[in-house]
Amino acid sequence: MVALPSDERGNVNLEALKAECDETLAGLMLTNPNTLGLFDENVVEVIRLVHEAGGLVYGDGANLNALLGIVRPGDLGFDIMHFNLHKTFSTPHGGGGPGSGPVGVSEALAEYLPSPIVAILEEGDDETPPFFGFYTPKLSIGRMKAFYGHFGVHIRAFTYIAMLGASGLRDVAEKAVLNANYLMAKIKEDYPLPYDRTCMHEFVVEGAWEDVPDIHALDIAKRLMDYGFHPPTNYFPLIVHEALMIEPTETESMQTLDAFAAAMKAIAKEAREDPELLHTAPHNTPSAAATKSKPPGIGALLLDAGIKQSDNELKKRHLMVSLFTNTK
Repeated sequence: MVALPSDERGNVNLEALKAECDETLAGLMLTNPNTLGLFDENVVEVIRLVHEAGGLVYGDGANLNALLGIVRPGDLGFDIMHFNLHKTFSTPHGGGGPGSGPVGVSEALAEYLPSPIVAILEEGDDETPPFFGFYTPKLSIGRMKAFYGHFGVHIRAFTYIAMLGASGLRDVAEKAVLNANYLMAKIKEDYPLPYDRTCMHEFVVEGAWEDVPDIHALDIAKRLMDYGFHPPTNYFPLIVHEALMIEPTETESMQTLDAFAAAMKAIAKEAREDPELLHTAPHNTPSAAATKSKPPGIGALLLDAGIKQSDNELKKRHLMVSLFTNTK
């Protein structure tokens, strides 16, 4: 297995890929949009190179919420893809699941799928519905142990898809991309942005500054809890120094996005003026670090950062922080 590097724009490095495209190539796994939140500008060329070398392309559908109703991975040339139901289609994920990742394949690979597969065994008509049953593809390796997966999770995902419909699913993707780009534009002057171009559903900034060498991404994440926000993913992807991966999702309001941006800006200022506040955070949670004096409460912090929210909103945010940080 070979890990391919990214180029200076966050795409797959084409020269590195070409060097691996020989008779030993079995396939490529590609996440698109990738974990930087970037749509690979050369994805069609990447897939063409792999196919010409006799390989298959496996798509990681972790970030499909940026593409719903806009791009069909099969049209790009992907041969196989798994779909993260927990992220794109509203199924559970916290606390370990139950997760589920259905796998789809191109027509050329359909006869190799494990069995059984649900298929229409008898066609219906205007009076009689079709009869569904189990089908075993001709070249199948047979049944896998848990072939039906988490059935209840599949039903929930199907319900979500049916409820939104085609136009609703596209709206999810458009708002996810809009929210991420709005937030990125709000904070990129305060945090280093290694790949400064239009993002998809998420973006990655560096949680560190050259002029404040003692502050790290973890300090920023902990301090965000004092402002009532659950921290973003830290230190991933690994190719970004002190990474903070920020994904606002399609459901956040402009008020929430503005509040988050204001908190991030306030923390960037604190990092230079009072770095110890970040080192000893969080202060306003049940598991707060011990300090000599109690810092301002969450309401005072939000107001100081220029964030105006109702009492109910403050209570909800404080409850959220308490739930995520109470280890008892």
